[in-house]
Amino acid sequence: MAVVVAVLYSVGFYLLLQRSLMRVLLGVVVLGHGANLLLQLAGGPPARPPILDGTGDTAGLADPLPQALALTAVVITFAMTTYLLALGYRSWVLVGHDEVQDDLEDRRIARRRTVKASMGEEVEETGDEVGVDPGSAAASDDPVTSTADVR
Repeated sequence: MAVVVAVLYSVGFYLLLQRSLMRVLLGVVVLGHGANLLLQLAGGPPARPPILDGTGDTAGLADPLPQALALTAVVITFAMTTYLLALGYRSWVLVGHDEVQDDLEDRRIARRRTVKASMGEEVEETGDEVGVDPGSAAASDDPVTSTADVR
């Protein structure tokens, strides 16, 4: 059974890394099934229902925690499935396909150099003002106004 869980996890993660939203959806579903099987394996062998009958003997009772976690995993998988279905449908209506496009703005930001600011945090270099703290008034184009001016 551990091999089945390993195969489900590997197939699920492989599908999550694809560019098609439908493959990502299938990856979430397969990963959810793998999580459910893993939680059921963690619960141990089948036993009596975890209902106390008043005798005080709890040796043969099943652990209810993995069952509750598996139910939670089912709900989370269902929520992710409906969200990805809506996202895929919206993408199909607007663009005509479900391929995830490259974000050119993310690539541009990743290529920018960073410089160290006065407090040790990294600040992006924009080209016009090198080393200006982005939280300072010099970094924004807005004029500095006091609280008395804002009425």
